[in-house]
Amino acid sequence: MHRHAILTLPNALSLSRVAMAAWFVFAQGTTTRLILLVVAGATDFLDGWIARRRHQANRWGALLDPLTDRVFVFAALCSYLFRGEISTAQYFILLARDIATSVGFLVARGVSWLRPAEFQARWLGKAVTVLQLAALAAVLVAPTAVQPLIVAVAVGAVLAIVDYTLVLWRTRARA
Repeated sequence: MHRHAILTLPNALSLSRVAMAAWFVFAQGTTTRLILLVVAGATDFLDGWIARRRHQANRWGALLDPLTDRVFVFAALCSYLFRGEISTAQYFILLARDIATSVGFLVARGVSWLRPAEFQARWLGKAVTVLQLAALAAVLVAPTAVQPLIVAVAVGAVLAIVDYTLVLWRTRARA
């Protein structure tokens, strides 16, 4: 398999989250939205697992996976905000890590000595994604668990941002 191929099963799984995001926005039933959350989470796990197992990991996948995760979470959060299911403060707390890492990515691409740095998923970032998905599910099925999950997302987001920043600084030190 060509290492730079975009049309791989893992990349197709990642891209499926964009369609699920659109579906989520227009879905009416709790069950449908919950199923979409579970399937989106499963594809997030499976795309990376299959890519490693089949030796199909490539730059496209490394870009598509986190991007499609963010698209799905953003669409779900916007849907919840517009339906009044979460507050504006909860919305921004749940998006804080995504905003910070996006800005960090753009800055790193704009700074010449950071351009060679490879961005890879870190376990803290993955944990925040799991917590975000749990908070999204809780909005639908366990509203009393939403606030504690949002606090966990906030703490995890701060730790993940610090972790990604330290990785960039270490990359800078080696350059």
